[in-house]
Amino acid sequence: MMSLCLATLMIGADPYPYPSTPPLTPPYVAEKRLPSMLHPKERMIAKVADLALPGAGKPPPAGSYLWHPTYQLDHNLRGPTREYVPQPGDIVLSADGSKFWLLMHNLAGTSHPTHSMIVFAYPDGSMGILEAGPHDTLKCRTMEALAHMASYESEGRVWVRRRAVPLTAEESCKLTEFALAANMKQFAIGRLAKQLTPLRSRGPVRTFFVGHPHGLDRDKYFCSELVTEACAYAGIMDARTTRPSATYPRDLFMDHSLNPYLNRHLKLAPCWDPPARWTSTPSDCSPCR
Repeated sequence: MMSLCLATLMIGADPYPYPSTPPLTPPYVAEKRLPSMLHPKERMIAKVADLALPGAGKPPPAGSYLWHPTYQLDHNLRGPTREYVPQPGDIVLSADGSKFWLLMHNLAGTSHPTHSMIVFAYPDGSMGILEAGPHDTLKCRTMEALAHMASYESEGRVWVRRRAVPLTAEESCKLTEFALAANMKQFAIGRLAKQLTPLRSRGPVRTFFVGHPHGLDRDKYFCSELVTEACAYAGIMDARTTRPSATYPRDLFMDHSLNPYLNRHLKLAPCWDPPARWTSTPSDCSPCR
């Protein structure tokens, strides 16, 4: 998830100006600038270029493993492990070490994890993943599942809530339809920013009446909203009781919520397994524990 603060990064002059032409003294070797030295727009372009988009050639991780499932958000890896093959409907969540984003989530009344996404099947049968605002970019994107998960593993922790009940062919087709149609839609910065205000759709009483699914009628989504909308569209969550605009990644991780309405209606078990840590290695030598 992201906040309105991200939009402000897109405005302003380049604080690190550099010459448009090389100096006259040869040979000229362009100095590679660190990401922190890039203009915000350049940083955004670099992030988009680094996504595991189809055809981008991002290599999949060497392996794919799930640890013992538990509703714990600590850093412990609990064995034994088992190989993991993504399947349509699996919900993937992650948390990085950013204190800023954790603070923003705390202000909204939630905490880790801070990202959520859902696995779907591309028409050719390969597994993709749908996320709104991957790596703080400003679009909803479909990406190669395992390669994208590995990019989050390098920044922090990744969990999978695996479908315990595989999707039917019809449900999988509906999920694919939603994912492909949502690709390249905008990230809902404004609606997400409202989560920090009294105008949000999440509240002890308000959620009973607002925050209903809109399906593909919306042109903007934030991450957990997109995941929940996709599930309601595919028929794997009850559209009558689902509240995408009031749902946070932590609600998808846990089977309980501080919000009374979600605590009553948002129960992923038994159709989804409890969250299990995902790593690219079967030992505790993963890139980031």
